[in-house]
Amino acid sequence: MRRFVPQTLAAFVLTAAALAAQAQGTVNALCSTDAGWCEAAAAEFSRATGIRVLQAHKGTGEIGAQLRAEAANPKTDIWWGGTGDPFLQAAEEGLLEPYRPAYINDLYDWSVRQYAMSGNRVGGFYTSAMGFGFNTEVLKKKHLPEPRCWADLVKPEYKGEIEMSHPATSGTGYTIVAGLVQLMGEDAAFDYLKRLHRNTTTYTRSGQAQAPNVAKGEVAVGISFIFGFDKWRQDKYPVKAAAPCEGTGYEIGGIALVKGARNKANAQRYYDWLMSPAGQAIGAQAGSLQSPANRTFKPDPRIPSMDGVKLIKYDFEKYGQAAERKRLIDRWTREVESQPR
Repeated sequence: MRRFVPQTLAAFVLTAAALAAQAQGTVNALCSTDAGWCEAAAAEFSRATGIRVLQAHKGTGEIGAQLRAEAANPKTDIWWGGTGDPFLQAAEEGLLEPYRPAYINDLYDWSVRQYAMSGNRVGGFYTSAMGFGFNTEVLKKKHLPEPRCWADLVKPEYKGEIEMSHPATSGTGYTIVAGLVQLMGEDAAFDYLKRLHRNTTTYTRSGQAQAPNVAKGEVAVGISFIFGFDKWRQDKYPVKAAAPCEGTGYEIGGIALVKGARNKANAQRYYDWLMSPAGQAIGAQAGSLQSPANRTFKPDPRIPSMDGVKLIKYDFEKYGQAAERKRLIDRWTREVESQPR
């Protein structure tokens, strides 16, 4: 009997702990940042709270379309990571729930501005500048110079050597188009995009494809956010990155609660954890080197500095509108994608 009681008690404690964890419930999430960050964050949050995270990884354009399709019966509780423009469009369409966290003063001003701009429906999660990366060994083998400016990418010698993401499915792709429009003026930007199209070999569904494709030598030059290329460089691949000499756009990654969420309380807990120092630090730990929104902790020193990057004054309010996004993508499809290469 003396031996039986401790064993029974131990079994009871384990069962109770398992039931307590199960009772915490679930949260349904969509994540658009690097897959490694998405997976690591979900696993660590579940370990810390007992809440099960059911999470899918998709491009921001795809998620925006999914939320519109599910608007009458939402299946998603929280959406985080990925370029902010599609988040602002979803907020404009009434798909997101207002939420202004109590720790708002812990966040950088650029993050706080996203709350103000969206009626507290979208927070700024991280930031990073647009640029391009290139494989130094591939360029050397093909006797191509290292590009430093937007103007370099439309030179004839780069024909078939450039890859970017599709602006209809990728927030990164849309940020490229919208940034060039603001940098050059719309007509000049579309003339540029037509010339760039002749040199482009592939438009990928996601803006996260360019860095690994460049690192592995599958393409010489990729246009995407600089932080992605820097991760592969630090992993000893023959990769360099450049911020365009003329100036460039940038992203403020988004985070938002979905309107009509079934697991609202757990979604809010996940949101708050993702914005905390613990959640924000997961990015760099997973090799995703964007600049985090929370300013109360020391970020990973591997995160590339924005010093020396010539940033445009990106108009998130205008280019985050659904009608403006549709208009630019329609024009790009009609005038650029339809052209022969």
